[in-house]
Amino acid sequence: MSTLVASADGPLTLSPAQLEEIGRQLDGLRTRITADLGQRDREYIYSIIKAQRSFEVAGRGLMYLGFLPPCWLAGVTALSLSKILDNMETGHNVMHGQWDWMREPGLNSRVFEWDLVCPADQWKHSHNYIHHTYTNIRGRDRDLGYGFLRIDPEQQWNPYYLGNPLYAFLLMMLVEWGVMLHDLEVENIIQGKRRWPDLKRLLTAQWRKARRQVIKDYLAFPLLTGPLFLPTLAGNATANIVRNIWAYSIIFCGHFPSGVQTFTEEETANETQGEWYVRQMLGSSNITGSKLFHILSGNLSHQIEHHLFPDLPANRYQEIAPEVRTLCTEYNLPYNTGPLPRQIASVWLKIIRLSLPPIITGT
Repeated sequence: MSTLVASADGPLTLSPAQLEEIGRQLDGLRTRITADLGQRDREYIYSIIKAQRSFEVAGRGLMYLGFLPPCWLAGVTALSLSKILDNMETGHNVMHGQWDWMREPGLNSRVFEWDLVCPADQWKHSHNYIHHTYTNIRGRDRDLGYGFLRIDPEQQWNPYYLGNPLYAFLLMMLVEWGVMLHDLEVENIIQGKRRWPDLKRLLTAQWRKARRQVIKDYLAFPLLTGPLFLPTLAGNATANIVRNIWAYSIIFCGHFPSGVQTFTEEETANETQGEWYVRQMLGSSNITGSKLFHILSGNLSHQIEHHLFPDLPANRYQEIAPEVRTLCTEYNLPYNTGPLPRQIASVWLKIIRLSLPPIITGT
């Protein structure tokens, strides 16, 4: 059996032998990187944790001087960076099991908890299992539109989607809450497909985790600053919003810009390892940028490499990206990448275009 994919130059048929060779080369790349993991990787993740904690201490401390606008702004900046690193570079990657090989209790994917309202185990189910197994398969990957956005032309349009840009904006501002609610599968609740016992367990865990986060950011730390309660509250809320906007932008640019492909269940039935790899490459996109940019994105600016090897330490993605790109060139496969402004503009144009009736847009 051969596989038909859309390349940069149009439809392309890959033979079983080609797919097997793609799988062999990428398996080999994984094996080589896994065998090379060691001290420099340890030093990298420890340096990230140290930076994240330093930013948090600085941000919390500067809030005691929050009556001075420059200090308040510096505190918000430091706290925002701390939350971005915790979410993107530490939390997301640790919970993928990228650092389990170190046997470090604080970096164990089974017990790690992050600075978000979503319980870690629920995120690992909806993201690690469902999304990474069924990447961009319509009807299986719930990250395609997250149950309320029209993000693919194959989704049937209805007047509800006229609000697409508004729904996307609200998700951007409140993404940590959207992540928390994702595993509830709200659209299936509305359709009566979910049972109360399942929901009760999920909702109880969400309530406990969200309560801790709300108390920490919006009550405990503001109270510690005494008369500066309101400036500290505003600073913590601002830092959370900054983190949300950043996380949303990186996630959407890695999954939904122009050129990213989707698939049917029939097309992906009985996939070989090579076909699975090809689907990951076609269903993801990268963002170019500086070394600092890649760190702040959790190296999810290399979303293609992340979807190929979700459990490899993300600091290695930049190293293996040229080999992945060369492989794509060899087999005439698209390697979707570009600077952040271009990718994010592409995402928002798609969101706006797909909000309109197909009779207007032809989609």
